[in-house]
Amino acid sequence: MWKLAIIMFIIVGPTLAGIGALVPLTIYGVGDFSAFLLVGCAAAGALVAMPVSYFVAARIGSMMGPNTSAQH
Repeated sequence: MWKLAIIMFIIVGPTLAGIGALVPLTIYGVGDFSAFLLVGCAAAGALVAMPVSYFVAARIGSMMGPNTSAQH
């Protein structure tokens, strides 16, 4: 399931990091935000993506059934 979580992180990570980067742009506007705030919000989005990726992988794994997770 960890392999599936890593694959899901490839998709979910940049998506949530991009959403996090849009927060200071939306609140302060394009010309008035701090670069540290932009990087901090993007990093926070990437950190949130880790458990989200694991949760999505666990849900997909449970839908696939117990027989497919035994294959290596």
